[in-house]
Amino acid sequence: MSASPITAAPQPKLHGRAFYQSIGSPKVILAPMVDQSEFAWRLLTRSFMDASQEKLLSYTPMLHSRLFGQDHKYRRTSFEPTRTHWPGLFGPEDVSALSPGDQHLDGNPKFDRPLIVQFCTNAPEHFLQAAKYVEPFCDAVDLNLGCPQGIARKGNFGSFLQEDTDLIYRLINSLHKELSIPVTAKMRVLETNEKTLAYAKKILSAGASILTVHGRQRDQKGHKTGLADWSAIRYLRQHLPSDTVLFANGNILRHEDIEACLEATGADGVMVAEANLHDPSVLARPPAPGEGGRDYWRGKDDRGGYRMDAGLRRYLDIIHTHVMERDPPTRKPLFLPSDPQSHPGASPSSSDDGQDGNEPPNKRQKTGKPGRVYSPNLRAMQAHLFGLLRPLVSKHTNIRDALAKCRPGDIDAYEHVLTMVEEATRQGLIDYENGDLGVGVAIEAPLEGGEDSTTSSLGAVRRCRRPWWICQPYVRPLPQEALDKGSIALSKKEKARIAQDQELAKMSNVASQGTVEPQQVNADPHDTVELPKQGLVCG
Repeated sequence: MSASPITAAPQPKLHGRAFYQSIGSPKVILAPMVDQSEFAWRLLTRSFMDASQEKLLSYTPMLHSRLFGQDHKYRRTSFEPTRTHWPGLFGPEDVSALSPGDQHLDGNPKFDRPLIVQFCTNAPEHFLQAAKYVEPFCDAVDLNLGCPQGIARKGNFGSFLQEDTDLIYRLINSLHKELSIPVTAKMRVLETNEKTLAYAKKILSAGASILTVHGRQRDQKGHKTGLADWSAIRYLRQHLPSDTVLFANGNILRHEDIEACLEATGADGVMVAEANLHDPSVLARPPAPGEGGRDYWRGKDDRGGYRMDAGLRRYLDIIHTHVMERDPPTRKPLFLPSDPQSHPGASPSSSDDGQDGNEPPNKRQKTGKPGRVYSPNLRAMQAHLFGLLRPLVSKHTNIRDALAKCRPGDIDAYEHVLTMVEEATRQGLIDYENGDLGVGVAIEAPLEGGEDSTTSSLGAVRRCRRPWWICQPYVRPLPQEALDKGSIALSKKEKARIAQDQELAKMSNVASQGTVEPQQVNADPHDTVELPKQGLVCG
């Protein structure tokens, strides 16, 4: 017997706070990140939120509107809402005819909502065309006005639209009038509070239902990233209409920072980006004492965090179950030092490998190299694991080398990395019980002469540092601190680039930076656009 079609009764279009309330008034938001906030990572992040916690609002990676609207290949390698071929637009009648089995990953009501799809663009017609494709599969569409990278300057999108507020108005207003779902926007602060306020008012007047504000200016990136200005967001809260839905973005390293940001800014919610890549549990409240099972570790000082081997297991199980649509391997319980000697421990992860994590993998039957991989979830795996495992692979270079050899779609290679991570974690836990805290610094030592949080990252390091087998944020040195301590060693090429940037800064107040990849539109070699790739956090 075939499944009954999904029926969706027409709903009135909601705007502003009414829309925000309709999706659960989320306080925590997963940011749009280039090639890094795809479905599998969103689902991993959601997996740490228990039923008693607030709903998590997630954004897709930033997508290129013209490519998305005009190139089917780009569309199917960026967004996977259905199992069936997705050659054209879906009208309401098409969506209502979808059976539950047709709905696939992105925007699936069972496990990927609420969801906002973000686009970069500078053409209202391209923005609307792309938005029409995703309209049935998300809760809203977002305009990227925050990307500060050189590729955005060259392509005239992101934060490089902020001088052309009339174009921004047309971009947002066209979707506000033509879409059945709301349009939102994400911006950066300007040089003064007054300019930022005028900019925000223009965006809201065009019809934006939610305004996300990154508390850094356009030139704050790379070596000059520095701290976000929460006071600028507080200024907006005080001077915008009280019913404005405002999200704050910037300076979040750990879960405790979210409440501090809400209090300091008065925002409705807090968006988290880079910290999530190193600790996907950062948006969730930590388990209460005695809860969390084997996944959550608590130290002798009662400071805790999720184990990297536990996070990696969750992630690979999501890949197996949802992306590859097969059962994950049968896994043994994670190791605990308190286990009886007869307990099997964490290595191997599955019962058919026979590895202890330090030895080369047993010879397997050749299954052939993975073919061309189109799934954005499989292509993103290696970058995600280098972020998640950063402290661990810095110590265990054999695991770093094994991860570097993994290729998209080669799930066996990633399973072997998991086995190695479990063995390293097992040894780290044993060493910790024997007195090796595994942090490399005396995290509770007092700071000499106090700490100025605007010039020193030492306090943040001490607050966030955990043993190398625990998920934890990466604390970047602040600009002046890095230069003073010689942490930044610039090559001749980099010095030349900075000199060029300083010259350009006289006109645009920005610095060029980033990795890009040219892509043809519909395989036309005479029609290419440049896309930002992994490693860029686009504001």
